[in-house]
Amino acid sequence: MATRRAAPAQLGAYVLHHHDWSESSLILELFTRELGRISAVAKGAKRPYSQLRCVLLPFQRLNIALGSKRIEDGAEVQLLRSAEWAGGGAMPGGAALLAGMHLNEILLRGLARQDPHPHLFDAYAATLPALSGPDDAGVAAALRAFEIRLLSDSGVLPELHLVTATQTPVQDNARHSLNAEAGVCVAGPRDSGIAGSALVALQAALHDSDLAALQRACLAAPQELKSQLRGLLHYHLGTSALRTRALMIEVQQLLD
Repeated sequence: MATRRAAPAQLGAYVLHHHDWSESSLILELFTRELGRISAVAKGAKRPYSQLRCVLLPFQRLNIALGSKRIEDGAEVQLLRSAEWAGGGAMPGGAALLAGMHLNEILLRGLARQDPHPHLFDAYAATLPALSGPDDAGVAAALRAFEIRLLSDSGVLPELHLVTATQTPVQDNARHSLNAEAGVCVAGPRDSGIAGSALVALQAALHDSDLAALQRACLAAPQELKSQLRGLLHYHLGTSALRTRALMIEVQQLLD
C-alpha cells in the first residue's frame, strides 16, 4: 500500500518583490523565517479568480507552503503550493511605503538565498508597523535600527564598542566613524562622527537582541548614523546608490 505523503510544513513569509513569469504566473522573492530569502513561482496567481491574487501583497505576513520538488532539478526557484494571510496592519502609504520599499531593497541586496536569519525576520516584522508612526524621528530610528540589524546579521558590522584596529574600547566622549574597510575608527577633524557612548549603547542592544533598545539608541545620533550607515550599506550591498533612496529624493523635490 502506498504511503501517504505528509503535507509541506507552513513557513512564515513576506513578499519582497515579484515579476512576471508567464501570462498567468509570478516569480516571487520571499523572506521566510525558516529558510531565509527564497524564490518561488506562484502558478496562476495573475488569473482573476486565483485565490493567491489578493494574498501575495508586500508588507503582509503570510503562511506559505512549498512544493516537495523544485520546478527543475537544481533550480533555485521553488513551487508555491499555498499562501494564507497571517495578519498585519493596513498597507502603508506615502512616506511609510517608501520606507518599506527601502527595507525590502536592502534585504534583497544584502541576503544570500537559503540563508536563514530568524532574528532579522522578527525585526522586519516589528519594524513595519513603526514606519507608519506619527513621529518622524521614531520612523528614522526604526530604519537605522533595522539597517544595523541587517549589517550585523550579515556579518559585516564591526564590534561597535571597540576601535577595530587596536581592539581597545571606544571613549564615551570621543567621536568615531564607521569605515567599510577599517571598521570603527577615531573620527578625523572633518568628520562629525558618532559619540563613543552612542556606539556602546548600540552594541549592547545588538548583543541583547533588543530591537526597542536599538531604536532608542539610534535616536541619540540620527543624522550621524544615517550618513555613516549609508556608506556601509553602499559598500557591502555593492551599489553606489539605492533605488528607493533616489525615489525618496525625487518625491521630496516634487513636494518642495
